[in-house]
Amino acid sequence: MTEAELDRLVAQIGEELLARVGDGSPSGPVAVAPKKGEGLNLPDQVCPGCVQRCPQTCARNTKEIIAAGADRVSASERLTKVDPTIAALIDHTILKPEATRADVTKVCREARQYNFASVCVNPYWVPLVRAELTGSPVKVCTVVGFPLGATSTEAKVAEAAAALRAGAQEVDMVINVGALRSGDHEAVKLDIQQVVGVSHEAKAIVKVILETALLDDNQKAVACTLAKLAGADFVKTSTGFGPSGATAHDIALMRSVVGPEMGVKASGGIRTLADVQTMKAAGASRIGASASVKIVEATAA
Repeated sequence: MTEAELDRLVAQIGEELLARVGDGSPSGPVAVAPKKGEGLNLPDQVCPGCVQRCPQTCARNTKEIIAAGADRVSASERLTKVDPTIAALIDHTILKPEATRADVTKVCREARQYNFASVCVNPYWVPLVRAELTGSPVKVCTVVGFPLGATSTEAKVAEAAAALRAGAQEVDMVINVGALRSGDHEAVKLDIQQVVGVSHEAKAIVKVILETALLDDNQKAVACTLAKLAGADFVKTSTGFGPSGATAHDIALMRSVVGPEMGVKASGGIRTLADVQTMKAAGASRIGASASVKIVEATAA
């Protein structure tokens, strides 16, 4: 076959293909190759302003692309490569009482996708989260005595033990705020110590929630000291249900009290990458957030 004959054959094949995807004739719509950097920005055909993120952001468009004949769909690496060091700090959290099974499952899928430190849920959802995270490095985290911390120590221990049997690997317990404010320090220490005991037996770690918005700086320092004496692994600012959440001041104070050997978790009101960076700079080694996906995707922008 001569070069001229090959050119004619290629032209005929091209016209036939265009006819099939157009209006049935060779004069139908003609495919336009995107300019470099524009992606598939084809008004009326795909999406105005497309940034080549269909697999991440638009299930409908992805399905349409596949239905049209694609057997692979690519996406922009620049926009999907998040900072793993930020993701690894975050407990992806869903503690609202109205959360459904579908909501919790979605959070688990996101945690697997971004490799968050853990998924933190109310105890009822622990078996589901354990199943959803099987084979993943993401930990199963739950809460105890949540959100008030005013239940008995026996109740907290029983709640922790049940959650651990169900598959929890991390326990965030709420301190007895009223006892602390009353100066009943031994009661507060024993409350933490017994939850720590049952948790450590199961190889789980314990984070002690102070609810810092209800405490003055001296009480925060005392609470951190009691948590450390009781053998806890972390101190944590807030439940997210109190008057306010984490502040850089509180994180710095907590870090100064517990030293480098304990973890400090900032939780409550953390919604942006800037918030995370501020808390990390103040001394936080873990972040609790429900806006986790938004935060980590900001690292890829």
